[in-house]
Amino acid sequence: MLLICPLLYASAESAIQEEAVNVLIGRMIRAARLDPAVYEEVEADKTAMKQAISVVVLSSIAEGVGNAGRGGIGWFAVTALAAMLGWYVWSFLIYLIGTKILPAPETKADYGELLRTIGFASSPGIIRALGLIPGFHKIVSLTAALWMLASMVIAVRQALDYPNTMKAVWVCVVGWLIQLTVSMFVLFFFFGVAAKTL
Repeated sequence: MLLICPLLYASAESAIQEEAVNVLIGRMIRAARLDPAVYEEVEADKTAMKQAISVVVLSSIAEGVGNAGRGGIGWFAVTALAAMLGWYVWSFLIYLIGTKILPAPETKADYGELLRTIGFASSPGIIRALGLIPGFHKIVSLTAALWMLASMVIAVRQALDYPNTMKAVWVCVVGWLIQLTVSMFVLFFFFGVAAKTL
């Protein structure tokens, strides 16, 4: 009897973990399909933060894998970390722009809601790993960037309760331009410091 209890517990825990993985994959697929309902779902689900972070990590790793062929393991690490930093900075900028500068009368969102929805908007970024295939890097990068931008617009529209998509487009584009500038500055600083030490 004492042996059966741990086995039942382990079996139940395994089933729970498998269900959690299935929910995560299902949400990622729906997010990549630009399903507005999944963004509403993760916005309301405060327990989905770990899932959203998992999506960002997977997408960032895919970015690193896709770039590894261009510069080896060092470039893999830099681009993967830059992708994760970009998510965080872009999320924060969208939060500031969307809730403080350009809110709609219906806008009621906290930073956690935006982190979760924008995290799932990174789902299409998984395809960036295909950039490792010779000759496919540019087309894969462009496709992933446009697909992720479309996902981001839907995520922002839903999280900020905007009545139309155009306002979400403006918030995403302004946030993206600022985030891109910050990311470029960080990369130039990092590579400038690294070059001086070599």
